[in-house]
Amino acid sequence: MDRLARTRLLFGDDGVAKLQNATVMVVGCGAVGSFATEALARTGIGHLIVVDFDTVAPSNINRQLIATSENIGMPKVDATIARVRQISPDICVDAFNMFWDADSDLPMRPDFIIDAIDSLDSKIALYAWAQKNKIPFAASMGAARKTRPDKIRIGKLYQTSVCPLAARVRKLARAETIDDFDVVYSTETPAPITGENLREFGSVITITGTFGLFLANIAIEHILKLR
Repeated sequence: MDRLARTRLLFGDDGVAKLQNATVMVVGCGAVGSFATEALARTGIGHLIVVDFDTVAPSNINRQLIATSENIGMPKVDATIARVRQISPDICVDAFNMFWDADSDLPMRPDFIIDAIDSLDSKIALYAWAQKNKIPFAASMGAARKTRPDKIRIGKLYQTSVCPLAARVRKLARAETIDDFDVVYSTETPAPITGENLREFGSVITITGTFGLFLANIAIEHILKLR
């Protein structure tokens, strides 16, 4: 059984070998991160590192690949491992049930990092860690309160526009002297905040999923030196 037969037709044996020998870390296993991780697993990345501190909740089911009615309450990293195992038991998965902050560190150094974190401070801490360790990375900006997939863009952080989260990230990244890097963002004006909890935003899988797939593609292109 060759699970990567169609990938092999596109990238060749050498390309598949590069993917299988690569390590990609995804920080945040939720709406954006679950799609990024799944795309990486299905494309043939041989080693995945997944980081998340949260557990699966019923409200995750509308947009997170790992969330089902059967695993409510399970740590998201455990749900991610189970999902990857279903796709390909041969993939090596290292999971860390942790909240990323300025004191975080890992004993391994991946070839590429995908930021799918919600917390602003955690994002900046991850970028600083990646830059210190000379690890290339790409990041998700704001995917919530959006409904237009045609407005999603790939670009450099310091050239982004419209996205409120990107504006806040730019300010903090500059203060930490973070070099410019690839981000996925939307030029769509965010929908108004609704509901009583102003810290929870509405979101839909067609947008968060597209963000995750775009980020996975950036990682794949980097590994195959296509960009």
